[in-house]
Order: sequence, then C-alpha cells, then structure tokens
Amino acid sequence: MSGSAHALFEMRYPQVAAALDAADRSVAIIPAGSVEAHGPHLPLGTDTLISTAVARRAAEALAQRGYLAVHYPPLHYGVTDWAEGFAGTTSIGAEVIGPLVLQACLSAHRLGFDHVVLTNAHLEPGHIQTLRAVAKDFEANTDTPLLFVDKTRRAQAQKLTAEFQSGSCHAGQYETSLILAIQPELVDVSAADALPDLELPLHEKIAAGAQNFAECGLEQAYCGAPSKATAEEGERSLAILAQMVVDAVESAAAAKPE
Repeated sequence: MSGSAHALFEMRYPQVAAALDAADRSVAIIPAGSVEAHGPHLPLGTDTLISTAVARRAAEALAQRGYLAVHYPPLHYGVTDWAEGFAGTTSIGAEVIGPLVLQACLSAHRLGFDHVVLTNAHLEPGHIQTLRAVAKDFEANTDTPLLFVDKTRRAQAQKLTAEFQSGSCHAGQYETSLILAIQPELVDVSAADALPDLELPLHEKIAAGAQNFAECGLEQAYCGAPSKATAEEGERSLAILAQMVVDAVESAAAAKPE
C-alpha cells in the first residue's frame, strides 16, 4: 500500500483528480493561522508558520503509512483581538473567519478526501471557540468528524513542553524554538536573547477576566523565556505536533465504518 504527500498549491487539477481516484486512503490537512505580534523577535506570521510546518510534516508521515496526504495552503488570518494594539496585527471577526474555515474544510470533503484535518497554532480564546464551532458545523453538514487537533485540551497539552503547559508561552521558549527549527532567518536572535523571562500564565489571566495582552501584562507581546529557545527543542515539538495529527487520522480511520 503506497502513499504520497503533496502541496495542493503546487498540483494541477488533473493530478488532484488522479491521485484521489488511485488512493486507498486520503487526507486533506488545512492549516489555520494568524497575523499577530509575537514579541519583538518573532514574525507576525509565527502561528501560520507553525501550523503550516505541522501540516507538511504530518502529510509526510501519513504518506509513509499509505495515505494520499495533501496539505492545503494556509488560511493566514484569525480572530486576533488580543494583540490588536501592536503594529501589524490583523484581526478578522469570527463571523468571517468561521465561515471561511468551514467552507475550505467542506470543499475538501466534497472533493472526496476521507478525512479533513485542521491544524492551528493560534490559541486566542475567541479563535479557539471559532474553530471548535467550525468542527461542530462540519460534522453537522457531513456526518463526518473534522479532525481539529486542539492543543488547548489537556490530553494534547501534556504532550508538549513544560512552558507550553504553564500557559506562559506566547512568543516564549516554546514558539521561538519552533520558528528556529522552521525558518530561523526570521528570528531576531539578539532581540530574543535580550528579553528577560516573563512568567505570566495566560490561562489564569483569562480566567480572571483579562481581555487583551495589555491587561495580561504583555507589554512587548511576549511571555515565557525566548532567550532559552533552541532549534533542537523546536524540532522535538514539531515532531510531537505532527504525531498528534497522525494519531488523530489513524484513530478516525480505525473508527470509520467499512
């Protein structure tokens, strides 16, 4: 049983049709992203870069397991109100993002993919709520689960680093390490090294009623320990994130009626 991994953006339509016709098992992986300030040292596209890299790595791993795995171009924008006061941050309302993501996922389903996966690295509460609603609407429309690998769920979070689990991880060691592994030339290493550790567990601030980064004390749009980031840690986290997708697909495949 042979598989293959492809970037949809690089395929021609006859290739897509032929690949789906020939596939025993198929999966479409759609990365969600955001344009959001990530400290003075990381690019605004950090979340998109991470979710896209996870989609690509997961597609390669699923191809080795016999799947036709196609990773879609990313949906770059998200609900990003928390960092709106920082230059460049671009927030799009849930009333736009929700239908956009849903339609992309439904299109992949109509095309004939057995499974549709949504990868995401942007953890703002309003964005997560929007993607969870998309997953519900997708299943209501298709009688098929949308495989949204939600890292904010405890079972997934505990697989990741201690900083991620602490909640003090926006543009900190966890995310800076990932970008060092994915596209290191986009990291201002000297700026990261100059940033002091800032322990501000965002989940606790959110529970206490904070509504944005300023109210949480993220004066430079970061928390955690950027200066401790390494590409090696980023590679480990990327492997874990990709494996989460593989596990979700294999679990859904096992549960799917013949």
